[in-house]
Amino acid sequence: MAGNMNQQAGGLAGVNSGRLFLGSCMALISTSVAFGAVTSLMGDLKTVFALSNAQAGWVGGAALWGFTISIFIFGPLCDLIGMGRLLRFSMICHLAGPLMMVFASGFPMLFMGALVIALGNGTIEAVCNPLVATIYPNQKTKRLNQFHVWFPGGIVIGGLLAFFLDKLGPDFWKGMFLASWQAKISLVLIPTLIYGILFTGQKFPATERVQSGLSFGDMVKGTFERPLFWILFVCMSMTASLELGPGRWMNEVMKSAMQFAGTNAGILVLVYGTGLMAVLRFFAGPIVHRLSPTGMLAASAVLSGTGLYMLTYAQAPLAIVVSATVFFVGVCYFWPTILGVASERVPKGGALAMGLLGGWGMAVVGLVTAPAMGFIIDQYGHDKLPAAETKQVIERGADFLAKLKVNPPEGVKIKSLEEAVAQVEEVKAKAKVGELPKRDTAKALREIAKYAGGEEIGKQAQALVGPADDFGGLISFRWVSCLSIILIIIFGSLFLTDRSKGGYKQEHIGS
Repeated sequence: MAGNMNQQAGGLAGVNSGRLFLGSCMALISTSVAFGAVTSLMGDLKTVFALSNAQAGWVGGAALWGFTISIFIFGPLCDLIGMGRLLRFSMICHLAGPLMMVFASGFPMLFMGALVIALGNGTIEAVCNPLVATIYPNQKTKRLNQFHVWFPGGIVIGGLLAFFLDKLGPDFWKGMFLASWQAKISLVLIPTLIYGILFTGQKFPATERVQSGLSFGDMVKGTFERPLFWILFVCMSMTASLELGPGRWMNEVMKSAMQFAGTNAGILVLVYGTGLMAVLRFFAGPIVHRLSPTGMLAASAVLSGTGLYMLTYAQAPLAIVVSATVFFVGVCYFWPTILGVASERVPKGGALAMGLLGGWGMAVVGLVTAPAMGFIIDQYGHDKLPAAETKQVIERGADFLAKLKVNPPEGVKIKSLEEAVAQVEEVKAKAKVGELPKRDTAKALREIAKYAGGEEIGKQAQALVGPADDFGGLISFRWVSCLSIILIIIFGSLFLTDRSKGGYKQEHIGS
């Protein structure tokens, strides 16, 4: 054990741990600002580009599952490639991705930009988690919780800035030759430049696994041969879905409930909740060490599921605040504590174990949860559309767009308008011979609202599709909340097993 500690101390010689930790926190802010910005502009993208909820879910999902590609590739190869090189790659992604979205002309470029951003996000997770665990070998769970303060912290920063950028109004942004949604995603560039400066010229240590003399094969065996790793692997898909799935849709789903504030301020729910998470995570290290990490995970499962379900029925201001508080307190400790448990109870897994856990969680949310929630919104929302009135609006909207196509106003892209006309005409034709088609009807209404926003027919289209989306969103939250039941059983069993063996105990590589 003493030899292990000496190896670690020698491995940190010449390393500026404080600056590396600060740079890691700023890099995580870039990741979270990107998450908050994409979340805040989901509605903007649907309006500007007339996306369906499913398409918006794929854009939001790409900003998550792309994370998995880089973390799965770079996590195990962190030492071989080098932390410094990987962090330079993440900086390039965090600069290029937002610019691709800013200059996007449609769904494909939005999707690719979100994917590039996610590659940078995954690289940060692949490098900075083992980096923090290495520079603070005796405070892993505590420091990982403090590091992950800046994921919700960055969402608060990005969310508040996005909210105030909206408040500047369209006239301001016309003068800047930008739209507010373009300004929101550009916020990612600021912390990216800062963390690039902080990491420049710094010495990066080898990971704890390398310092301890374990081979890559030993790391693979130490990961995959431990049943606890597989339990955490399964749980991470559900905890990530509970935290990040609703988080991705929070602004869109809650905006109608926030009408009492006189504005579509659903983003304030996310800002409040993530701010609360940042404060709690900062103090989470000592709490986790005094209590049991597995017990905390079990309690988190109870609170997160209960809070999310409560949120779907909350309408009054106090009810929304109470429900959001319960939910965000619940999801607060999931991510860093699972990584902390992996680093302390599967220590030979090193960067591979943490990388696989983080990457898998993001993959499930991006590829399954976020798009599935969009699909649920479309499915259940469609049932809320009044058939007769919707058919009338579709017919009148089709006539309006057909006339607009003959003499399009200045600034309207002809190709996009032609696609909108084809979409609405297709729904109109199907409605005449049968029922309104699911998903396509809501998208057609958005096309009408987009091109006839100032006309009465545009307002009618929006008045139909808005409440339908709100209802579908609440149903999607209820479906996701059911995951907490499975987590309560698994984490509760781990906690009881630890207690039967004398309590939670950290393992070391040399032990």
